[in-house]
Amino acid sequence: MEDQPQDWLEAELQDTLDEDYELELEDAVLSQEIKQIYRDTHPNQMDRKAYFQGLLRLQSELIKLQDWVSHYKEKVVVIFEGRDSAGKGGAIKRITQRLNPRVARVVALPAPSDREKTQWYFQRYVPHLPAGGEIVLFDRSWYNRAGVERVMGFASEDQVQQFFDDVPEFERMLVRSGIRLVKYWFSITDEEQQMRFLMRVHDPMKQWKLSPMDLQARVRWEAYTKAKEEMFERTNIPEAPWYIVPGNDKKRARLNCMAHLLSLMPYTEIPHDNITLPDRVFNPDYERDVLPRDLYVPQKF
Repeated sequence: MEDQPQDWLEAELQDTLDEDYELELEDAVLSQEIKQIYRDTHPNQMDRKAYFQGLLRLQSELIKLQDWVSHYKEKVVVIFEGRDSAGKGGAIKRITQRLNPRVARVVALPAPSDREKTQWYFQRYVPHLPAGGEIVLFDRSWYNRAGVERVMGFASEDQVQQFFDDVPEFERMLVRSGIRLVKYWFSITDEEQQMRFLMRVHDPMKQWKLSPMDLQARVRWEAYTKAKEEMFERTNIPEAPWYIVPGNDKKRARLNCMAHLLSLMPYTEIPHDNITLPDRVFNPDYERDVLPRDLYVPQKF
């Protein structure tokens, strides 16, 4: 009987690791040829065991950060920008994986509607900013104007220049209001993006990620580079600097981003009362009704 709690704990831990492993099966349906090419071009990949140990340790710290944000009604905004296929989504997924969605939420806005195109540019983003006790992660943000909208011609040069004039003061206003604003740019090489796009082409589970905009990112690599360089020059302000995350190694990029985010926050561990599970109350007069079988999900596995 003494071994049962430990057996239960080990089973729970194994279930957690299985969930993590499921997330890591990113090339499970790739052809052997593509798999081999990927391995050859990534000879120094991070050891899987070391990666998971680091991931679980950082995720436990993120839970402490979440508790601190919730307790002290802090407001945190984290912006994720970067090249297409640079690993922004994977980093966001690991950051939020074990957090309370009522505290930490992801904002990924679609293309603006006709009505939104006539609004003040920042207007569609403002409703998604955090209240006290919330963490908001923007999977792309108002910096669309300096990137895809500029390169693809969706915004005029006058609109782009107006954005560059406005965004520093807009972000200073956010910081003055008490928001902790962090901006990440995920960077990969031209060759790495080419490889990841090829993997998506050959992976039926990831082909949905290849939008027309993604394909144009390959054609217009140099235009995006020039746009990024001016964006850094015009928007890297002391109140909200940019942080570049080298993303060629996905696992290291995720861990480095998580560790850096934690280092920017002066969080402390919030003490919690000990939790005691109350006894189940049994009512001798209660008799459970038998539910119809067709209400149950069929057991096919």
